[in-house]
Amino acid sequence: MPRVTRGPDWLRRASRPSVTSAAAMNFSEVFKLSSLLCKFSPDGKYLRCSRRPPAPRTFQGFHQEPVSGPVGRHQCVLAVLLSQASCVQYRLVVRDASTLQILQLYTCLDQIQHLEWSADSLFILCALYKRGLVQLRITVWSLCTKSVSYIKYPKACQQGITFTRDGRYLALAERRDCRDYVSIFVCSDWQLLRHFDTDTQDLAGIEWAPNGCVLAVWDSCLEYKVLLYSLDGRLLSAFCAYEWSLGIKSVAWSPSSQFLAIGSYDGKVRILNHVTWKMITEFGHPATVNNPKIVVYKEAEKSPPLGHLAFPPPRAVAGPLTSSESKYEIASMPVSLQTLKPAADRANPRIGVGALAFSPDNYFLATRNDSVPNAVWIWDIRKLRPLAVLEQLCAVRAFQWGPQQPRLAICTGGSKVYLWSPAGCVSVQVPGEGDFQVLSLCWHPSGDSLALLSKDHFCLCFLETEEGMRTAFGQRGDCT
Repeated sequence: MPRVTRGPDWLRRASRPSVTSAAAMNFSEVFKLSSLLCKFSPDGKYLRCSRRPPAPRTFQGFHQEPVSGPVGRHQCVLAVLLSQASCVQYRLVVRDASTLQILQLYTCLDQIQHLEWSADSLFILCALYKRGLVQLRITVWSLCTKSVSYIKYPKACQQGITFTRDGRYLALAERRDCRDYVSIFVCSDWQLLRHFDTDTQDLAGIEWAPNGCVLAVWDSCLEYKVLLYSLDGRLLSAFCAYEWSLGIKSVAWSPSSQFLAIGSYDGKVRILNHVTWKMITEFGHPATVNNPKIVVYKEAEKSPPLGHLAFPPPRAVAGPLTSSESKYEIASMPVSLQTLKPAADRANPRIGVGALAFSPDNYFLATRNDSVPNAVWIWDIRKLRPLAVLEQLCAVRAFQWGPQQPRLAICTGGSKVYLWSPAGCVSVQVPGEGDFQVLSLCWHPSGDSLALLSKDHFCLCFLETEEGMRTAFGQRGDCT
């Protein structure tokens, strides 16, 4: 992604000390956004986002607005299913991912609540849930032949539909006669390949392994059960860690399909191997870290220089920290992490492993235990041991690995973004006027930049190469 051609008004340099500014993290200007809908196209050429226009108008269907300037080599086409009605318009903006120049503007007749790129980056699907009708079936629309296929009995669950990475097969969770089933379809002609029942009380999710050879099926949180099926519907293995307690909360495959990580409500992650489908290890998340082999990075506010002391904010102010800068400090053992006592009289208690993700090289696993909301654990999969813990000043809202390198980006709802790599970690203040609260983030497919999303705006953060990051982080274990 070329960056040297952009003018000085377009980029903003992070306001950080010279010791860490070697990373040369550049930020774009801020653009409007709504509903945290902002995604890069799979080929990395385009960036799409939805926003509300300045003035209301009425349309039938959707409208493409003229845009001055060159349009990309591939025409971006909007595929939307709409009812014939008039209401306040909403816009879909397609930008060039390298220059952020607007390539296309599309106007829909209601709020866009979901966006999805096609695999070839030529189509965009917009979902307008407020205008949908209740129908107990799945409709498959062919953009080539304009034919329509229908699939009955889909189950409304946490993750009831999944495609293989190569797009050849679709697995669908179904509910018939008070029993759970899975149907596997061939995507080329939508013919049914296999149909089988699952030994689940209330199926909660399904997900293909990245190689498309194994389908993981798991039960609801009321029962701990994971079932593994082959492409032809054979049951390969069933795994149950315990009974009579809240069970599975999160599931993730490693990119190589060699490991399946299962996060549960007991605060542990269990790793299954792809040879025997047995558990090879389990990772706990203790509130006190006393293992000297674990590096604990604690975020701390930087002390303002003398003569620039500011009055502290009133105690009534709640939420993320203000735009003061922060740094990481390596804590001495033992370290007591901040814990959250869940409300026993409420549904969906904030306990258990609610988020986990493998790095693209399969070497690391990042997890978050919801009862310790400020901490992100990083595990070394090669040695099957904990490697580092990052304790933030605020609760972690989201984290995501870079697509090309083991580089983890974290946000906490404040005006900073945090990066971890095997070389160390860094806290970066998002520059600009006002308090830009980063609520979510997503990486560019190249891994050279990431989009930072706030409630009403977004900006891009451009990173240097791995060599530049190593220079900024310093030696292994350094932090700032």
